[in-house]
Amino acid sequence: MNKIKVSVLLVLIVIAFLLDVALGAVHIPVKAVLQTLFSPAAADDTWLYIIEKIRLPKACTAVLVGCGLSVSGLQMQTLFRNPLAGPSVLGITAGASLGVALVMLSAGTVTSLYTIQELGISGSWLIIIASSLGAALTMILIVAISSSLKDNVIVLIVGVMIANITFSLVSIWQYFSAPELIKDYLIWTFGSLGGVTGEQLIILAVVVTTGTLISFFSSKLMDALLLGDNYARSMGLTVKRARLLIIGSTSLLAGGITAFCGPIGFIGIAVPHLARALFNTSNHRVLIPACCLIGTVLMLVCDLVAQLPGSQTVLPINVITALVGSPVVIWIIVGRNKLRGF
Repeated sequence: MNKIKVSVLLVLIVIAFLLDVALGAVHIPVKAVLQTLFSPAAADDTWLYIIEKIRLPKACTAVLVGCGLSVSGLQMQTLFRNPLAGPSVLGITAGASLGVALVMLSAGTVTSLYTIQELGISGSWLIIIASSLGAALTMILIVAISSSLKDNVIVLIVGVMIANITFSLVSIWQYFSAPELIKDYLIWTFGSLGGVTGEQLIILAVVVTTGTLISFFSSKLMDALLLGDNYARSMGLTVKRARLLIIGSTSLLAGGITAFCGPIGFIGIAVPHLARALFNTSNHRVLIPACCLIGTVLMLVCDLVAQLPGSQTVLPINVITALVGSPVVIWIIVGRNKLRGF
């Protein structure tokens, strides 16, 4: 049965990917898209440019973002054993945003936005390091506080409060920053899949692949943590080391994606629950690939809706993910007693 579900998801990914490349302000027939992808020499020059330089990188970014955020959300829900945990809710995305703000709003220094744009790949690494460090520091702070708390709901509240503090710090920084830097940062906070260039896409792919592989090879650790710290210790697991590994993976995924695409919410919360409901399991060796597949489909669909096919308007991706993810979060709250794995 699972093989059938995986096959259906793979077919949906292919369809959504092709539609995401074909539809937009300029409509390109799916047949022409396939011809461009497999026989670029015979393709129309205008369509070739649009597909290779704009739409294909954006669709690939959607795949990476959907996969990375879904897996990071799954790890957060396992670590805190809380169905509403996720990078955006627990302040991980906010911490990553603070790291990016420290780079983008630092006018007059070697980390100014102009320097980042001139550095190219080096600048991309500068942003991704700052974002990942911000996410990691926030995550470590939440874990340190949660170690003395037994109620997961209180941990959730603590995460929300830390996120509010982080956003306050960013707001103060914005208040004293140059207007042109504030504008660039505000546009970044709306979230976008279209701003990742070819070179940056390679960096993002390496980061997401690394974080996802770390998560997959930590599947047994997360299965043990899901049953409680005492059970994990009885199985010979070093809980502190396991937590640090999950923190590192989540920070890499959330930090890297936030650096290049801005803070994107709800995907990390919603997709893990959809994966549990669809595959009826709490085994992370099944859930992690399932989250990648479902997250990819969801992000491609969100990107399709965001670009309003046939229109010149492109909506912020954050708006669409909120519209899609919020009903799932409501379902989580209403049916919390029926959730599997908690």
